[in-house]
Amino acid sequence: MPGVLPEGEPVPVDGSLPTTATRAVGARGFGVYVHVPFCASRCGYCDFNTYTADELGGGVNRESYADTVLAELALAGRVLGDTPPPRVDTVFVGGGTPTLLAADDLARILDGIDRTWGLAADAEVSTEANPESVTPQSLRTLRAAGYTRISLGMQSAAPGVLAILDRRHSAGRATAAAAEARDAGFDHVNLDLIYGTPGESAEDFAASLDQVVAAGVDHVSAYALIVEDGTRLAARMRRGELPYPSDDVAADRYLAAEAALGAAGFSWYEVSNWARTPAGQCRHNLLYWAGADWWGLGPGAHSHVGGVRWWNVKHPSAYAKRLAAGVSPGLAREVLTRGEAQMEDVMLRLRLASGLPLDVLDDAGRAGAARALADGLLDPAGHAAGRAVLTLRGRLLADAVVRDLLP
Repeated sequence: MPGVLPEGEPVPVDGSLPTTATRAVGARGFGVYVHVPFCASRCGYCDFNTYTADELGGGVNRESYADTVLAELALAGRVLGDTPPPRVDTVFVGGGTPTLLAADDLARILDGIDRTWGLAADAEVSTEANPESVTPQSLRTLRAAGYTRISLGMQSAAPGVLAILDRRHSAGRATAAAAEARDAGFDHVNLDLIYGTPGESAEDFAASLDQVVAAGVDHVSAYALIVEDGTRLAARMRRGELPYPSDDVAADRYLAAEAALGAAGFSWYEVSNWARTPAGQCRHNLLYWAGADWWGLGPGAHSHVGGVRWWNVKHPSAYAKRLAAGVSPGLAREVLTRGEAQMEDVMLRLRLASGLPLDVLDDAGRAGAARALADGLLDPAGHAAGRAVLTLRGRLLADAVVRDLLP
């Protein structure tokens, strides 16, 4: 089931923000995230804020969801009415399975964003999709509406691994959907992989990488399986039906991904993400990692504007009721202190291939960077140029490096 939201101070009923937060909205970029909480079925590893039809109960349906999101967008427009962003640089529709909504509804949401704040001429507009939830026609409709990028949840090419993860698509459907997306006019197509699933062999993962490369996509994301409490997969492991993931196996899989993708012309630009060219990098995620501003629409969605972060109520029914009553769906918020903002900046930017400027670190942090350099975790050339840049070994131990750079 979905995880628990953090605690924070109440969000004003009108959603208003402190004036200190709205002085320079979008100065470092502005994005919009749209959360679509619907799934046809729940994958065994998933603790995202998503719901099947049986879990939703009454009062919520896909057909009216776009109108509910547009109601929050109207509220957002009022909140930033005197201090709007200069443009929307990126839009990312995630979930859940966004493409369970009608393509025309996804188009209406994008049009609403454009009408409210204005899309940049070169805006990146992404949607996630499960491979079985798109068709050539729906993909053409999305492309014609202005979507420029699609991210398909492949996870694996091995039928046995897909079964353990409770994925519904067949082993070849993801790469077929990628081809359909390219035929529909999408220049930027991502395939997501998960590695380290119990029962996955090295040969299984190698075959998955081979299929990804052969699919001709320009972006690949690869994540180690994380077993979250409260999921069906966690319950199976507690009962002893499946072994827990191995850190050593995960490291081997990561090295295999780097080798295969590097040989195929991909370059890492974030620890878990590779692109064929700079143009193929996910600009929306880069906006997050750079600490820019974004508004999150939808139940459970998080937002960040000017150092204020807030999150919406989780359940789609509660979300819809608040908006129908004309009040903000925001549940709670926090104002980041300078120390908290710096900690997040270090955590996020260190994961990027561009690295972290050493001059943002205090004396203890720079001493930690020197130790990481001596241990082979930071790149010598990057360090000499004044930046902390992870080596391949450093990427495997990124969390440990972050801890060494923080107070």
